[in-house]
Amino acid sequence: MGLINKLFRGDRSIWIIFMLLCLVSLVEVYSATSTLAYKNPHFYTPIVRHATFLLMGFAAVLVLHHIPSKYYAIAILLLPVSIAMLAITPILGLKINEAYRWISIFGIQFQPSEFGKMACIVFVAFMLSKQERFSPNKTFWIVLVGVSITCALILPENFSTSFLLFVVCLLMMFVGQAPLKKMFFLLVLIVAFGGVIFSVLHYTPDEFAKNQFPKRFWTWKERVDDFFDSDKTENKYVINDDNFQVNHAKIAIARGGVTGKLPGRSLQRDFLPQAYSDFIYAIIIEEMGLVIGGIGVMMLYIILMFRVAIIARRCEKLFPKYLALGCGLLIVIQAFINMAVAVNLIPVTGQPLPLISRGGTSTMLTCFYFGIILSVSRFGAGMGAEEEEEESEEDGKSEENGKSGEDREEGEDREDREGGDGEEGEEEEAEDAYIFDIQDYESENNTKH
Repeated sequence: MGLINKLFRGDRSIWIIFMLLCLVSLVEVYSATSTLAYKNPHFYTPIVRHATFLLMGFAAVLVLHHIPSKYYAIAILLLPVSIAMLAITPILGLKINEAYRWISIFGIQFQPSEFGKMACIVFVAFMLSKQERFSPNKTFWIVLVGVSITCALILPENFSTSFLLFVVCLLMMFVGQAPLKKMFFLLVLIVAFGGVIFSVLHYTPDEFAKNQFPKRFWTWKERVDDFFDSDKTENKYVINDDNFQVNHAKIAIARGGVTGKLPGRSLQRDFLPQAYSDFIYAIIIEEMGLVIGGIGVMMLYIILMFRVAIIARRCEKLFPKYLALGCGLLIVIQAFINMAVAVNLIPVTGQPLPLISRGGTSTMLTCFYFGIILSVSRFGAGMGAEEEEEESEEDGKSEENGKSGEDREEGEDREDREGGDGEEGEEEEAEDAYIFDIQDYESENNTKH
């Protein structure tokens, strides 16, 4: 228990949520990657790859939560680096699923947008904590410019990620008490911009949009049209290439019912192209049921947000408070977007379910967020400090006991040595007395003679 307590510091509730999400991820990704395993000569390769990323992420959480949260301010340097990577991704990046979202450096593929999200969270938390040094108005404009540049670079290839990041930063600014008038004006602009984008996507003729606009714009238009257009023809449900994923996700949820079909018994995992990523929540409900799978997984994210709010409230300093809130909001809002897509509440976005969906960059960065939250809970909010004090007291007591034991042994040795010296002295005195008696006897005999 002592080793476990030393390894797992901070808020224990966050640790439990992290472990449960990892467990659900291993089980469901192993089940949902059946199509990948079928195509691979070594059918364990997909799950081994995912488990490796989870293991690496777990190690990262162990390391990060032992680093004091104040040192994470240095991650603000990621912002210019991520902006540079996002700028070159459309030119030198890899085209996967009809989008340039990936970049390869020394054979390692990753999404710069994920690093851009982390950089923006740290940047906003740092700037909001320095509002006393800068004026609130100046801080507002600095934050807005930095976040807007990052989101603008993400937007062409990944609209949903850009929208998610901007909303999280906006919420952080609201919590950080940014000027309300400017926040209201910014919110009006966002709503107006969203309305214009939606109108253009929905009402532009298909032929004109397909020929005149970029291909990603056409993809957005298809998703919006598929979401709002009816799938029924003569009271029959029509499944075509446009609504293929959404409808099979609905079938998976309907098959799962309340109790589910048990892990490994999903049928729709063989039909959904992204069963292990974008639509893994539908597979979770099909296999684990609405109660355990649907509501249970959703409650894990809700409890996570509540715990993050408690951690932020206990923080005395502003930077760790805003940092933990930003990381928690990013994880939870992304999770709800993924779940809303799976149940067809919003159009398809492509956002993975944090820590559950398969994906190396997403998994690692989500683990980084958990490590930061745990670090804030330990060093910023003081959670687990009592246990550390008790352990230090026990160590101090053990050291004192060890020292007292050594002192007792030294005292006994000293007494033994003194006792030995006393005995030797008595023997010497007895010998001297014996010699004196012999000398007296000889002198008496001499006088007689």
